Amino acid sequence: MNDAHSTKAMHTAVFANRVQLMGTEAAFGFGSRILDVEKADDKRVIRCNLGQPDFPLPDHIAEAVIEAIRDGQTTYCDPQGMPGLRTALARKIAGDRGLGEIDPERVVVFPGARPSIGFAQQSYCEQGDEIIYPTPGYPLYESYIPYVGAKPVPIHLQEDDGFSLTTDELEPLISDHTKLIYLNFPSKPTGGVASPDQIRALAESILENTPPNVRVYSDEAYEAIVFDGEDHFSIASVPGMEERTIIASAVSKTYSWTGGRVGWAVYPTVEEAKVHRNLNINYFASIPPYNQIGAQVALESPASGPVIKVMADAFQRRRDQVVAGLNSIEGVNCQNPKGAFYVFPNIGGVIDNLGALQAFGALPESTRRNSSPATLFQLFLLHRYHVATMDRRSFGALDSEGQHFLRLSVATGAVDLAEAVKRIEVASGDAEGFQAFMKSGVQMTL
Repeated sequence: MNDAHSTKAMHTAVFANRVQLMGTEAAFGFGSRILDVEKADDKRVIRCNLGQPDFPLPDHIAEAVIEAIRDGQTTYCDPQGMPGLRTALARKIAGDRGLGEIDPERVVVFPGARPSIGFAQQSYCEQGDEIIYPTPGYPLYESYIPYVGAKPVPIHLQEDDGFSLTTDELEPLISDHTKLIYLNFPSKPTGGVASPDQIRALAESILENTPPNVRVYSDEAYEAIVFDGEDHFSIASVPGMEERTIIASAVSKTYSWTGGRVGWAVYPTVEEAKVHRNLNINYFASIPPYNQIGAQVALESPASGPVIKVMADAFQRRRDQVVAGLNSIEGVNCQNPKGAFYVFPNIGGVIDNLGALQAFGALPESTRRNSSPATLFQLFLLHRYHVATMDRRSFGALDSEGQHFLRLSVATGAVDLAEAVKRIEVASGDAEGFQAFMKSGVQMTL
């Protein structure tokens, strides 16, 4: 038996078919490519790919975690989340969104925000149900859908609208099979923010065109990072929507604590929360109590507000710097995002100038299925100019053909960002270098 047949036989024997249906988040796999380039070239790569604040965990939160560990808070605890944290979450979420009192029994704590994304699909959707989600968007919205046997229905966010969302885009996608709708403002990867009026219109459309059992998953992980004097506005704040909406967030972005792995969701009913509590039991048992105690301090301490403002103000300054720099490059057009800490430039002109469309068309079909012209430029930037970015298809591959964007994170220092933009400018005009890179034998997929 040759190697190919042997591998196929082993795959058939070991794995269930559904395992092959689940996608992934390319940003995590890309980290190893960056390390390989640094090792091979002995040069530091400027990392504009990370969705991770570059600020330290605030001292008052760190001290609370350390104290909790010393106090012996290292055991199993309530799988739904510690009562103190759930009470703090219920109070803050209700207060920030102008809601009435939220029963802490509607709150479930997870190891980060990710589990509640997939759990929503597992718990609400049957085979063939339709899931509406934004693209470009957080890749895990799309990656779970085939795994649960549902049908993906992407909303293609438009550059001309600032990557927000209108009822004209949503309404044609709603059908009798719609079961779950994902919204994400401020959004990853674009930084798009829908205005309160846009969100009210979306809510009105959902209330008019869907039955009460359809759920809206409102991903509000970047709720504290908004610019230009804007305030975060949740669809759950619209009358009639709290009963339809799952409000999800986490400590990762607001408190610069990606490693803390504390996320949460508020469900419309206690019954729904108990179903997700049971999923927690089956998958995780419980979340480390010392981190939950740190999260409660983060939510309740008056010291949190000032450090969040310092971070958000820095991200706004860096946004201004990077958007201006990118827009000065021939072939690049970059919207001015209103939130999060990303910019999402259109590099269509660069793709044309470098001959990337033709280079992409010359690749084997098996490579083209898992790549794009923007991917080729992303890899060119990494290998030849030592700048790490992410391509458009990493944020929803379905129907992403012909969309030539990169995502840059501004969660890195201003000096590094200035140098990264300079390198992107030089790379954008280096057609000869790009053509040579295409002949280098480098893997042209992520």
